[in-house]
Amino acid sequence: MASRRIPGDLATGLLLLFSLISTLSAVRFSPPDNHLIACGASSAADLDDGRAFLPDSGLSPPVLRSHGRQISLSNPSPDAVPLHRNARVFACPSSYAFEIKNKGIHRIRLHFYPFSTPEYDLSSARFHVLASDITLLSYFGTSSPVMKEYFINLNEGKLVISFSPADRSSFAFVNAIEVMSAPKDLILDAGRLVKPDEITEFHGLSKQALETLYRVNIGGPKVTPFNDTLWRTWVSDVEFLKLSSASKVVTYSGRIKYQRYGASREVAPDNVYNTARATSGATVPGSNYSMTWEFPVSSGYKYLVRMHFCDIASLALNQLYFNVYLNGYLAYQDFDLSDSTGQILASPYYVDFVVDVDVLELLSISIGPSNLSNPSWIRGLLNGLEIMKINNTMGSLDGKAPVILVSEDPVGRGFGAFLRSLTCGFAFMSLSVIAFMLFLRWRSESRSLMSWSRLPVDVSNGKLSKDSPVIPGKLVDF
Repeated sequence: MASRRIPGDLATGLLLLFSLISTLSAVRFSPPDNHLIACGASSAADLDDGRAFLPDSGLSPPVLRSHGRQISLSNPSPDAVPLHRNARVFACPSSYAFEIKNKGIHRIRLHFYPFSTPEYDLSSARFHVLASDITLLSYFGTSSPVMKEYFINLNEGKLVISFSPADRSSFAFVNAIEVMSAPKDLILDAGRLVKPDEITEFHGLSKQALETLYRVNIGGPKVTPFNDTLWRTWVSDVEFLKLSSASKVVTYSGRIKYQRYGASREVAPDNVYNTARATSGATVPGSNYSMTWEFPVSSGYKYLVRMHFCDIASLALNQLYFNVYLNGYLAYQDFDLSDSTGQILASPYYVDFVVDVDVLELLSISIGPSNLSNPSWIRGLLNGLEIMKINNTMGSLDGKAPVILVSEDPVGRGFGAFLRSLTCGFAFMSLSVIAFMLFLRWRSESRSLMSWSRLPVDVSNGKLSKDSPVIPGKLVDF
């Protein structure tokens, strides 16, 4: 029987249907802990990606703990998106407490959208934010919308996120909070520590607090939360690309071959791995690089640099070798992507690097050709890039020293604090006088005993003679 041809419109419709089914088949991650809070709101905020943020008041058990008057503001703009329609304002130290069912790494997101009302101009706020004793923000303020994302390893059954005004004349605010369990394979424990003269292993990465600074789709367009199983946004690399002497954008319409022990869709979605920037190996004069991206960062921290690879450019296996450089230091020599993926093309793979940024507040990432590569092959490729700040030794992600928050109202502490200080001072002085009097009495007794005790005159074999008196329980120091 002759096969019947499918009409063009029907074929297009079926293609769109299969595309939709494919998108839905990539089931979103279902986190055991998933707290979505619309701060200051009186009703739920429904997002286009299907998530619903609940108001921070009226929940059971309650999550908001404020030591002063609870202040909620409404955005006067009628065009504000759901998460920006309300804000919670804190004039004194306050906190949110979340129950944690599943210990381990959690993702924390804080949404800040400053708007102005007759009572408060949120762009003038200055405050600190702590989570699980980690300083997330110090003397923070913003005049434009910003979302801060963190990963913290939680080992207790409760997470407390604290907000405190930076001084008595200021205040804190937040529009929305997200606390969710991270997939177990999202942050592994080890990475390649890149030093000027060597490459070693960095262990304990999963125990560190991390702040996401950049999440970039190399060679591709912006990826929205709707197309990411973890509701992430991946921006284009155009504004960060500095050196591109012979690079080209590569796209792939086939199936990305995720493997059981490789990168999953939670690590990065299809839309990151099916685009890339590749190079034939021509380098910039005076350097070993073909492609370079630069990112402003803060000095004095270590950074986790995660590079995503998926060979969608090579015509055959074992035809892609290249070098990776971080801040000019060789981070990976003769990287063989075919070998890393178990000899499978279009299979995603990522490498975690850890690098110090001491002086220059800039992090450069470069791809250069390997001596093992053939000039006729693709000689460099990168699909995606993430950069995260690692907390310093003081447990801070913002500032050199940690912020210590007090649990009382900084505005109303005046007379009470004075009385407590006066009482403590009086007690300390009294104890000092008593200690001094006891010391004088001890010296008096010691002198009295010394004046009437005979010193030993016959010592043999380390023993006192039987005629030598011993003062039990006393050690006399001349």
